Amino acid sequence: MTRRRVAALISGRGSNMAALLAAAEDPAYPAEIALVLSNRADAAGLAHAASRGVATAVVESRAFRGDRAGFEAAMEAEFAKHGIELIALAGFMRVLTEGFVARWEGRLINIHPSLLPCFPGLDTHARALAAGVRLHGCTVHLVTAGVDEGPILVQAAVPVLPEDDEAALAARVLAEEHRLYRAALAWLAAGQVRVEAGRAVLSGVPAASGSLANPLPLAPALSKR
Repeated sequence: MTRRRVAALISGRGSNMAALLAAAEDPAYPAEIALVLSNRADAAGLAHAASRGVATAVVESRAFRGDRAGFEAAMEAEFAKHGIELIALAGFMRVLTEGFVARWEGRLINIHPSLLPCFPGLDTHARALAAGVRLHGCTVHLVTAGVDEGPILVQAAVPVLPEDDEAALAARVLAEEHRLYRAALAWLAAGQVRVEAGRAVLSGVPAASGSLANPLPLAPALSKR
């Protein structure tokens, strides 16, 4: 099996990157994390990647202030050095240009901490709590020019509990992020993802059954009392 070479892009601790590294330790996993790149030299995830023997690189976005094309060209030079085929955004806090996204179309994925299209952008957990939603979650999607848009590969939902604060809700969602991202990257690397009419179609991936409700509805017999 030929494993696809992946660059994971981070701006901070990179917990989703760490989940991908752990998944890629299995020789049967179809992707290899060949590079971890950050736009910040102080990103904690760089040390974690280096400790696992993974190549790291820093392209400081501050050094390219006002020159997004130059910043992206510097990143792509690093990708070329490492033979990168796919890119996984893992808490990378930079908006990419349309040109960059077009060059990597179909090979660039992102994980977002909400059930898109609800709550794109930042502060998703606080916004979910403020909106009073009963279900929240995360989404892995192919990246397009629109921020937090693009064909959805997979989503996971968690209940919003009465006692939740932002930290508690974020922790529950993050556990699902780690589970989903490794699966989505594997599908992409294995060639199981295609896009038809703007929607992602997965081949050989079973659909879920059942449903999730919060709070749980009363059984019919009890609701009559």
